[in-house]
Amino acid sequence: MLKATAGNFNAARVTDAALAASRQVWLAGLGAARVTRQWTANDAGQVFRSLVREGEVMEGRALRVIGKRFDDSLALATVAWNRARYGAVATVSGLVDAAAATLPRLRTNATAKPAAKKTRRSPAKTRRTRKAKRSLRKA
Repeated sequence: MLKATAGNFNAARVTDAALAASRQVWLAGLGAARVTRQWTANDAGQVFRSLVREGEVMEGRALRVIGKRFDDSLALATVAWNRARYGAVATVSGLVDAAAATLPRLRTNATAKPAAKKTRRSPAKTRRTRKAKRSLRKA
């Protein structure tokens, strides 16, 4: 059976069909280019102007819708910003008031002199230390 199918297969006929198909695609492309050129020369100007008018109408609609939504969003953002700013100012004011209330207590503790360390020195060491201080003062 394969031999019968292989015998009926004609390579030249397949090659001719492929060549004809590719030529038809080429000619269709040339025809499309010619029609497009004629269309642009004769009718494209009117179609282009029509498309521009439709685009202007759509742009106007879009700007109205977007503009309204943008205005609403801007108003909401402004309200949120003002609330956040008011909250921050209130918080900082509260912290300042709290710090001012505790500041007098901190000053009294900071101005108090720390307790002096009491160490026992022998009388001889005390005399030597005093002499050393006096000699530094003279110099």
